[in-house]
Amino acid sequence: MENNLTKIDEIKDELNARFQEREAEIEAILVAALARQHILMIGPAGTAKSALVMELSKMIRGTKYFQWLLTRFSTPEELFGPLSLKDLEQGVYKRNTKNKMPEAHVAFLDEIFKANSAILNSLLTLLNERVFYNDGAPVQVPLMSVIGASNEFPEDGEGLEALFDRFLLRFEVDYIADEANFIAMMKDSGQHQQMPTMTLEELIDLQHMTDQVAIQDDVYTALLKIRNELRDEGIRPSDRRFKQSLSLLQARALINKRQTVLPEDLILLEHSLWETTDQKEAVCVIVRRHAQDALIKTLDAMKNEAKDIFGRVRKDPSAEYGMEASQKLKKLETDLEGLKARHQGRNEEINTVLLKVKSMQQELAVNSMYEGDNGQDTSGIYYRM
Repeated sequence: MENNLTKIDEIKDELNARFQEREAEIEAILVAALARQHILMIGPAGTAKSALVMELSKMIRGTKYFQWLLTRFSTPEELFGPLSLKDLEQGVYKRNTKNKMPEAHVAFLDEIFKANSAILNSLLTLLNERVFYNDGAPVQVPLMSVIGASNEFPEDGEGLEALFDRFLLRFEVDYIADEANFIAMMKDSGQHQQMPTMTLEELIDLQHMTDQVAIQDDVYTALLKIRNELRDEGIRPSDRRFKQSLSLLQARALINKRQTVLPEDLILLEHSLWETTDQKEAVCVIVRRHAQDALIKTLDAMKNEAKDIFGRVRKDPSAEYGMEASQKLKKLETDLEGLKARHQGRNEEINTVLLKVKSMQQELAVNSMYEGDNGQDTSGIYYRM
């Protein structure tokens, strides 16, 4: 087991090196693979959604990978295979599924919410039950995980609620935010000499080990509290979603080389328990409250400290306090860089706070320069939040 987990670490590190600011998504895709669950990534074109999944599929030798771009005019033949003419002559309505989704271990479906009614029913059964009905006969499929992608959320009234619900993990993906990461992406030639790999059999072994990871009673208690607090906010994830989420927690624990789920693993559920974008913030706050994630608590404290420092500038806009505020924000920036060094794999969460701190520093500097250039007294600068 230790050797297989080491390979997972190597694959995660390699993907993090290739794809900037995708640490959370990379961990989630690996978690989904171990838990045999599906993940949805929503964001604009050109954010490396398909490239990330394709690279991962290459690193797991022996997997059958299927990728397709859906349109409003896509037909069932494109996903599930054409009708067998030989069988049709005998009155048998059977599809030839070779090299199509029913034979894949991992599938990437781009613009998934453009799936039409002709495709939808078969797709839902594949995702949920891992069964494909061919000429009315149920065929068990080897499908482990589907990664769906879309530029936008499905609109109400399109009948896609059931499809959206099939994805246990949901991420919003955006363009690279940090300037240094953008430069690193631009400089990356895409040619890497050595690619870490693992076999399909090794992945299956890890999936079985995931099923054996223990879940302590305090985790179940925390899940109950999360459920009750979400209900108080009018957010009601289904019982099925809570049940399925246990596999995510087990997979996250295993990736972190543990045989027991800890409350800190609950942090992953902030990407699972919301249904609409306006629920995300409430879900995030409630889940983090119970996750007992030391890093998250530290980041929240630093973010609040930065807000307090910047807020004081509005009350005391003197040049003297402006300088003091700038120094304090610089200290927070240094501390955040230190956290990145100590918590590799959590860069996205840390960078979110780091970018806010840097933005505050830049605004202090710009406002100071602006007032100075206009010959005004910098001891009375008004700093915006």
